[in-house]
Amino acid sequence: MKVILLADVKGLGKKGDAIEASEGHARNYLVPRKLAVAATPENLANVKARERAKAAQAIKEKETALTVSKKLEALIVKVSAKGGEGGRLFGSVTSEQISEALKAQHGIDIEKNKIVQSDPIKGFGSYQLKVKLGHEISGTLHIVVAEAK
Repeated sequence: MKVILLADVKGLGKKGDAIEASEGHARNYLVPRKLAVAATPENLANVKARERAKAAQAIKEKETALTVSKKLEALIVKVSAKGGEGGRLFGSVTSEQISEALKAQHGIDIEKNKIVQSDPIKGFGSYQLKVKLGHEISGTLHIVVAEAK
């Protein structure tokens, strides 16, 4: 019996695959547990339409990531922090603070977990951080840490 998988099934295939399963396995296990549906022309058309929509969404997200990457190259984010003598900070500048400053100053919303800090920022000065934007696209964020008054 030909069925379309609605979820990943170990040993059979991934979600959206059209597979040939034994009649009993399909009727007694896959279909009642909503892991698969019969491969009718209507169901096949629905799966193809979902795949096309998913591909279009991925292309749109990639284009958005590219434009954000280009915007980040031209921006400088200023972060204020309290510090002591010798240019050292009390604590460090976190990805969350950088994300909030980027949104407040330039209106670009990037999640804190996408900002990559190899070492914590514990001093005043300028820094360059890598930002993972998805779809194997990354950008560079320029940050200036200044003393809060």
